[in-house]
Amino acid sequence: MLKHNSLNFLFMQYKTTMGKILFVQYPKCSTCQKAAKWLKENNLDVESRNIAENNPTEAELTEWIDESKLPLNKFFNTSGKIYKEQNIKERVKNDSTKDLIKLLATNGMLVKRPIIVTDNTVLVGFKEDEWKAALV
Repeated sequence: MLKHNSLNFLFMQYKTTMGKILFVQYPKCSTCQKAAKWLKENNLDVESRNIAENNPTEAELTEWIDESKLPLNKFFNTSGKIYKEQNIKERVKNDSTKDLIKLLATNGMLVKRPIIVTDNTVLVGFKEDEWKAALV
């Protein structure tokens, strides 16, 4: 039997293979709000996912990190309260990749946002030029 996280991962895979853009965001984040506005202005059809309510799973994070070609530390919300309070900067230096991915999967507020996931692209953070090149 599949666990909830496995079902979530399979559903996410189905959505992105159907040509939908997955927009992982936090509605109260001003950068996510700018990104949402940009997506709307560019008439891009997205499936929006609130990272606080539906945190990425270990399987999703593992795949996204691999597909993005970015170093793991780029997936941490380094300006976030939890990151600072728990001194996660030191853990990023010392912990294994597996342990860091597990940590990211525990709380959406640790994850850098917004994230865009398509069939062939994973973008982390809102950089308009990157998004335009990849999505428009």
